[in-house]
This record gives sequence, structure tokens and C-alpha cells, in this order.
Amino acid sequence: MYLIEWGFWRMATQSESARDALEAEMTPAEKRADQDFYQRDLEEEMHFQSVSETPHTRGPVFAFNETFLEIRCGGSEEKRGLITLATLGGIAPIIVMSAIMTIGFIWMDITDHESRSLITILTTLIMLFISATIFYLYSKYGIHLTRLEMLTSRHLLIRFNRITQQVHLHRPSYCGGIVTFPWKTTGSTGLYPEDDSLSVGMRLGLIWHPSRTSLPHIEIALLGKQGQGGSELRDEWEFIRRYMEEGPHAVPRPR
Repeated sequence: MYLIEWGFWRMATQSESARDALEAEMTPAEKRADQDFYQRDLEEEMHFQSVSETPHTRGPVFAFNETFLEIRCGGSEEKRGLITLATLGGIAPIIVMSAIMTIGFIWMDITDHESRSLITILTTLIMLFISATIFYLYSKYGIHLTRLEMLTSRHLLIRFNRITQQVHLHRPSYCGGIVTFPWKTTGSTGLYPEDDSLSVGMRLGLIWHPSRTSLPHIEIALLGKQGQGGSELRDEWEFIRRYMEEGPHAVPRPR
């Protein structure tokens, strides 16, 4: 489901005025905590030392060879049918029924002169207003969300090229498009054993800070399946790290 990536991209590319307005609402303590967190990320999440003795990826892995490793990369993919179900089972019937009822009232007012009255005309106008409002709200706000999933393959890919030592992040244009980062600028959320308890329900996050990429915004990618606790995220990061640093022979061949 592209909703999370779309949200990340909108936050990363929000206007300067929007950033200033958000910062103006923060307390001094929140500003200090945000700055400390950012600095700590730069200092602690940017190392390529071994973090696990059992490198393992839970996939899905689409390509694994001497040149590159390609993994599925997207948030909440196990929920990717919810927007479709909500659209087809909830929003679409409401729009269709309101349109049918409105057309029915208009047709009756035009063809049935005997039953036409001020009340029926007012009812028709009310139904027309309701239908127009529903269609307007969906076309202005709802379609931007439903189009993230409807009629798409719903798979994002990330490619690690060990020959060029680059990371290629593949996304639709409205989620940031295709970008390439040097491997050595990649930060990870799966580094420390003390963070293992936080991995329940989370995916391995890769982070590229603006100070390392020279971009005006941070980039984030979520890899693989949700963690179930323990060292799963560290194992997955170690698998990627060893592949890029040592080669495919240093890790078990994935499914």
C-alpha cells in the first residue's frame, strides 16, 4: 500500500511556510528533543559493523546474484486490500445510490406534473445538493487516497548493487520517484539489541539523512515483513550489510 510512502513524501516535501508553522507550535522542549534526536541519528545509526551472528532475510527477495540484491520495500503491504474494499464496498455504493436517487427525483419532477409540488422540488434540490457534495468531497480528497492502490501492482522495490555500491529506491512519482543513494550514506533502525522490543510489528527502516545525501529532505524506506520481536530486524540488516560489504557468499541464499 503506497499510503505510508505518500505520507512520508508529503511530509518531506512540505513547503517552508508549513514547516515554520509546525515549528512555531512546538514547545522549546520539543524543539530540543527533535534536534537531539536528529543528531543522535546521525551519530548512532550510521555504522556498518556487524550487528548479528545470524544474517537472515524474511523476504520477499526478488533477485539475488553477484551484482545486486532486490527486496520488496513498502509499508503495510499486508493491508493493501483495505483501500480497495473500502472504495468498492463503501464509497462507490454511496456515490452510485445518491446519483440514482437524484436522477429519479429529477425525472419524476419532469414527467409527473400531477404530483409535482414545492415539497418535491425542494426534495429534488436537497438530493442534488447532497449528491454534488459527496462527489465533490470524493473527487477533491478521497480520490487522492484511493488512487494510491486501485489498479496498481502495489509493490515497491529496493535494489542494492554491490558492484557500484549504490542503493536504488523504486517508487511512483507521487511517492518520490526513483532515487539512487551511495551505500555508505544508508542508516538503519536495526542496529542495537536494546531496541529489539521495539521491533514488534515494525519493518526494517532505512534512512538517508540530508547531511549525507545533500537533498533538502530526509528519505525513508521500509523493508521486508513486520518484525515479531527479538533480533529479526538486526538479522535482516546484517544480511544486507554482509551482502554489500562482503558479497553473496557471506550470507545464506534466500528463498
